[in-house]
Amino acid sequence: MLNPQQHAAVEYCDGPLLVLAGAGSGKTRVITEKISHLISRRHLAPEKIAAITFTNKAAKEMRERVSKLISDDASKALTVCTFHALGLKFLQIEHDRAQLRRGFSVLDADDSGNMIKELSPKGIKPDVLNGIRNLVGRAKNAGLTPDEAMAAARSPRELEAAQIYDMYQTRLAAFNAVDFDDLIRLPLRILEADDEARAIWQERLRYLLVDEYQDTNDAQYRLLRTLTGTKGRFTCVGDDDQSIYAWRGANPENIDQLGKDFPQLRVIKLEQNYRCAKRILRAANHLIANNPHVHEKKLWSDHAEGPPIRVLECKDNEHEAERVASIAASLHEKYKDKVRWSDFTILYRGNFQARALEKALRLARVPYHLSGALSFLDRAEVKDILCYLRLLTNPTDDAAFLRVVNVPKREIGATTLEKLGTMAQTRNASLLEASRSDAVLKTIAPRSASALASFSRLIDELRSSSIHQSAADLVETVLDRTGYAAQIASTIADPTLRERKLGNLRELADWFRAMGKDGGRTGDLTAQLALLSHADRDDPGNALRMMTLHSAKGLEFRFVFIVGCEDGTLPHEGAIDEGRLDEERRLMYVGITRAKELLTLSFSARSRKYGEVLSNDPSRFLQELPQDDLHWDGKDPDADAEVTRETAATHMARIKAMLAGGV
Repeated sequence: MLNPQQHAAVEYCDGPLLVLAGAGSGKTRVITEKISHLISRRHLAPEKIAAITFTNKAAKEMRERVSKLISDDASKALTVCTFHALGLKFLQIEHDRAQLRRGFSVLDADDSGNMIKELSPKGIKPDVLNGIRNLVGRAKNAGLTPDEAMAAARSPRELEAAQIYDMYQTRLAAFNAVDFDDLIRLPLRILEADDEARAIWQERLRYLLVDEYQDTNDAQYRLLRTLTGTKGRFTCVGDDDQSIYAWRGANPENIDQLGKDFPQLRVIKLEQNYRCAKRILRAANHLIANNPHVHEKKLWSDHAEGPPIRVLECKDNEHEAERVASIAASLHEKYKDKVRWSDFTILYRGNFQARALEKALRLARVPYHLSGALSFLDRAEVKDILCYLRLLTNPTDDAAFLRVVNVPKREIGATTLEKLGTMAQTRNASLLEASRSDAVLKTIAPRSASALASFSRLIDELRSSSIHQSAADLVETVLDRTGYAAQIASTIADPTLRERKLGNLRELADWFRAMGKDGGRTGDLTAQLALLSHADRDDPGNALRMMTLHSAKGLEFRFVFIVGCEDGTLPHEGAIDEGRLDEERRLMYVGITRAKELLTLSFSARSRKYGEVLSNDPSRFLQELPQDDLHWDGKDPDADAEVTRETAATHMARIKAMLAGGV
């Protein structure tokens, strides 16, 4: 049963709608029920509906949930994807309007970063280079062209970044490639400037539903506004209190902007929380009340009061890690068959905090999974093969060429590639095309010229094979014909590492096999793979989860530990210095509202920085929580003694098991 507010949000389809959905208030159910309502009650064709999420994992889960409410045919016709995937679909259809050739490449962050580095001044410092990358990305997320970015520059550094942005876009055009930011920027430019294209797409997508709306950046909001037109045929679902991605361009003010751009906007608040104990929810409400709000809301729950929120004062981060590991082990032992390790999570502000925790968890024999580790798609061997496929589908993809031309080793050095690049630029040709030219090869040392010629012939042969092969079979062909698999087998002595790398490549083929069931050219599938994120392959099994507070949004656990609750860590030192506490407070709010039953907060009295021992103050956020709902260690000796006995007993039992060779 839907509650009255959820029901109202599902039923209202006559104008623009903003659903302010508090943590744990059932927002995904509202979206899926509304899709069903649009199809069954409003008789809108499913192919005219698009539901937009922020991760592929969320899109997959939403599609699975809505498929239980509508027919199989309707589910297949429905668009459920991320903003970037929608942009990719647009560009694949409208490649002519975007001045792209069919089969264009989508560069990943590494490729685009390397390209910007090549275009930047020689010897540029890493922090300066990162600043330029961020400025280019910020300009794109604002929907600016290079000329507009130059006009908007307010400092020499911004002007330099805009000039590099201009050269970068010229090179992307020459390579028939786009980057992730272009997947939003280019469709937006076309839709805003081309009346015909705008009319076609407004008819193609008659209703949009946007999840996690508070995470939209300026370009994404403009894309939404342009696609839905003046009638505002959309439902945006979000929570201004969970806007924690300003550092990557998200603009929480987009929530306020909706009301300005659509005066007829209706706002419905979902305030009933179905997740947290009352005490946890009360603490979250007290904390977030310290932030300014345009739309006031207050979450409430029918759940039990729940135990007090425990606050641990620890000597240092190692002591903190040991205490958290011991308490987690004690709780797991106490509840035995009623709790799984996957019911536990440890949350922290930055990944640097994980090291001491990992050590303590291993000593306590607690199985854990560290989220945010190296993504499957970021592994060198997987990226190498993906670049081969990119080059086969787009011979002008110079970034892919440069990555694989000497993988496996072909004795083609940097000097050779620099000469090849100069000749290619002179002839307005791609690197692969230049490597086929006898005139170009004559300018290069004979041994290197021979290696380049052999490589170009190999690519041509593989391209011929690709016409008749599925993407999965093509992966296996590339591994065999290039000698890549043989090189791994012969050069990696460690059998475990060797098998892991070969297993990753087999898994890549399996991905393509699964994705290709409904057909599709290799180029399209490669572009789809470029959109996958860490979360899409993150399967931790029955293990305690360790992750940053940013990564925890959207998740829930019975037992939550938030470590590092000291000023300088949470809130972050930079935020304190610059007076940016609102987002840090929202980050703490997100962490608190992940907890269903039991919440533990901890801080270290001392920390070591640059070899110096520093004293820490407890996080100012701890003082913003309702003190009657907190149990500070040391303030209730009887309760402390009981917890200490339970923890010590569990700790001793695990030491005995470890010595005996048990678990």
